[in-house]
Amino acid sequence: MQPGSSFVDDMRAFSGRAHELGLPDTSRYYWYHTIDLGDGLVTPGMYDYRETISAFEFPEDMRGMTVLDAGSATGFFAFEFEKRGARVVSVELPSLIDLDRFPGQDVEGSLRKIERMIFPGGELSAMRRGDSERELYRCLLEGPFQFCHARLGSRVERCYSTLYDLTAEKAGVPEGFDLVFVGDVLVHTLYPLRALAALAALCRGTLVLAQMLPDGPQEPPAMMYLGGSDPDEDEVSWWLPNRSCLMQMMSKLRFTKVEEVGMHHGVLRPGNHPFERVILRGRK
Repeated sequence: MQPGSSFVDDMRAFSGRAHELGLPDTSRYYWYHTIDLGDGLVTPGMYDYRETISAFEFPEDMRGMTVLDAGSATGFFAFEFEKRGARVVSVELPSLIDLDRFPGQDVEGSLRKIERMIFPGGELSAMRRGDSERELYRCLLEGPFQFCHARLGSRVERCYSTLYDLTAEKAGVPEGFDLVFVGDVLVHTLYPLRALAALAALCRGTLVLAQMLPDGPQEPPAMMYLGGSDPDEDEVSWWLPNRSCLMQMMSKLRFTKVEEVGMHHGVLRPGNHPFERVILRGRK
């Protein structure tokens, strides 16, 4: 990405560079993560973790480890774990129909909300397309991941499941995972404890969780409701546990040592809004 360039400029530059290299058309893709694919091809992601990955304190050498990346999106973390030597399973929803919806919301309403979130206004709003569920899923999740997977010559394994239904057998690692990573996913679940419990059951070693915290006191344990009162409007987000709530839930799920690793800071594009995420680590 060029300094000072806009999000739309970077999207167009990326598609142009892909075309020059004779790669598949990416003009309709939306990139959640910034990933360097070589040959001057850098995905124009909303989130760029390349310079701050050390904040998560993942092992530098992950050879011999099995790792689950829950909610991979474009796949930055999955490919990073693979680069460090791990066997990696990347989990994503089978379809956008499987995304949680507040009771009474329909699929079409959810799709339009997602599209408004992806293309929030200004020049981006002109890119809204009214796509079908399958096309929006392809452009938002599956296409970008598979493009990066092919370009990197990756061996990351892909598993399609909701978190609630995920099992070690479905993930192809019946013995469980040495490391489970979940970032910015629980906020998009109606039942965050149930989702976290499903992931905990797959973990035989360490679980790393990164997500936003609510403003205000972090004690006593509590969840802030984010869904609002409008039946048709929310950001596919409903619950935001505070720090002590997350840590106590992890302890109750039999992680014997739960600690805060630190905070991760960055800038969210295209609006260039600063963000902050707590990073928690639980060990069995």
